Amino acid sequence: MKKRGDRVAIRKNDSGWLVDIQPGGRGGKRFRKTFSLKSEAMAWEAWVKSQVAQSPEWEPERRDLRTLTELVELWYQHHGCNLRSAADTRRRLLAMVDVMGNPVADRFSAEDFAKYRAQRLESGVTANNMNREHAYLRSVFNELKRLGLWKKENPLSTVRQFKIPEKELSWLTVDQIQSLLAELENCRNKDALLVAKVCLSTGSRWGEAEGLRKSQLRNKAIHFTGTKSGKNRTVPVTESLYEELTAKVVASSDRLFQYCWGAFRDAVERCGLVLPAGQMTHVLRHSFASHFMMNGGNILVLQRILGHQSLTMTMRYAHLAPEHLQEARVLNPLSHVQSMEAV
Repeated sequence: MKKRGDRVAIRKNDSGWLVDIQPGGRGGKRFRKTFSLKSEAMAWEAWVKSQVAQSPEWEPERRDLRTLTELVELWYQHHGCNLRSAADTRRRLLAMVDVMGNPVADRFSAEDFAKYRAQRLESGVTANNMNREHAYLRSVFNELKRLGLWKKENPLSTVRQFKIPEKELSWLTVDQIQSLLAELENCRNKDALLVAKVCLSTGSRWGEAEGLRKSQLRNKAIHFTGTKSGKNRTVPVTESLYEELTAKVVASSDRLFQYCWGAFRDAVERCGLVLPAGQMTHVLRHSFASHFMMNGGNILVLQRILGHQSLTMTMRYAHLAPEHLQEARVLNPLSHVQSMEAV
């Protein structure tokens, strides 16, 4: 009896008796061979099937005919839907797959992604954004493999991300901070001043400070929740700032502040501050970290305050510490030669 999925195994043609079988079913390897005698054809058919039955590895692995879109949806169903940015990540992945022509998953290769990446770079997409897209798609295969829903290797495991030069971290001097606070004092939206003070006092992101709620103020400290890293953190503040914040508690409903990014942007422009792209409000976080290190703060404490998962991120501010690499002044060979000449 033929297995389901087998073709008519042996048939007569002009050349002889043709054996045409797929022992592994649809998607499995197809075996074809012609013999002069039907008995030879039947014997070869039986031998091939016995080889596959006794040693499954003898037959190449069956193809995975799912498309990349199907894998993305499977990833979303079993893992991606639980991420904080679930809908946005799914949208980005599906857009990527669509541009690549939604290939069959087991034919998708590192070379295919490299070609897609080159096209995107030529169209003006930044290398940083391409690294992010690479990470998104690579994680799809990694998660499906962990869940047992993808049996093959991750096709993007051999693709290296671009090295991105460190951006200049712009931070404000004391004079610039005083000038900015004075401008914010005159804003019609008074919340912008207090939000900026929270950022400068705690190193929080603008969104974390602007979205503060009553429940996050306790024991003269701010308890940040729903952060970018997903981990809560607590940062003590001065008594005067805490009093300003608690005064807002009485006057507000649940959220302490209204939307005030626009008021902050206007104040920055009036001050004449020129900031790198993308650092309009983030300059406050950089300013906190920079002054913290310049005033002798500990890099490990700063990591905990900023909520960085990796110390590597925090080390960007290490060079601002007063003692940073000061040994270079006295331990270099020229300094040693000069000291010998002085003797």
